[in-house]
Amino acid sequence: MADFALQAQPTDAAEWLDLARRAEAAGFDTLLAADHPGACAAPFVALAAAAAVTTTLKLGSYVSNAAVREPILLATDVATLDVVSGGRALLGLGAGHTPAEWDAIGQVRPDVRGRVDRCIAVAEATTRLLAGEKVTVDTPVLTMLNALLEKPRPVQGRIPLLVGTANSRLLRWAGEHADIVGLTGFGRTKSDGHQHEARWRLTDIDAQVALARAGGDATLEALVQLVEVTDDAPGLLAEHAERLAMTVGELRQVPFVLVGTAEEIVAAVREHRERWGITRYAVRRPALDALGPLLPRLAEV
Repeated sequence: MADFALQAQPTDAAEWLDLARRAEAAGFDTLLAADHPGACAAPFVALAAAAAVTTTLKLGSYVSNAAVREPILLATDVATLDVVSGGRALLGLGAGHTPAEWDAIGQVRPDVRGRVDRCIAVAEATTRLLAGEKVTVDTPVLTMLNALLEKPRPVQGRIPLLVGTANSRLLRWAGEHADIVGLTGFGRTKSDGHQHEARWRLTDIDAQVALARAGGDATLEALVQLVEVTDDAPGLLAEHAERLAMTVGELRQVPFVLVGTAEEIVAAVREHRERWGITRYAVRRPALDALGPLLPRLAEV
């Protein structure tokens, strides 16, 4: 069974609430909100509003930048969302990459190792707080003293943890400790501080999955960048393939692209499961209309 999550952001109240209702009715498993302070809506506020008009849709951040978020604040937001949604919250974390987010809080962005160290420390501390533990940490990347989430307490016994990454060390850690490993396919951050190089070659994906599977059996999710139901997949993908220095045939195999006829997309999802064990997909807002009619078929793959 393939599950689909929809990542979106509110533009106005009526449209956001309607989108949440439509996503649930179409069969999406989860509604996800990005977390880039200063560049998008506050995810947990938006998701709490969506909780009020849905009943089964899971709700989470994709993903909160662990480097600029403090565990006690994250835990409080997630626990509150879990309470107001009746037990549907999900915690999504990543190591962060956008330099402006560090600038905005007056800090220097660490190197990759430092960001991964911080992400793991925040993930561990936040999950412990959500579990009801008192947490003290004194390390170069995180300091906390007797932190305790007394109220509110989550409805769920365990809040699912999603870690979105393409970093080798974080993939291995997430495979051992997270419930969902979000395969992003991201490479080096480009000079604009937002876009990424792609690690989309089949051998790259093989390696990422092997790392995630090395120490555990977390659910594997792919962050899909392009969704299109079309009779001319080669024509639509030709420019993208050239830019990525891949063939169209190679590009059609990667889980970060779902392009083709309905039958071809269903077949691709089946192949992703068989080759890599990928059973979840996070898609962007435009995919709501494109994939909605296909979800009943995809759920059976």
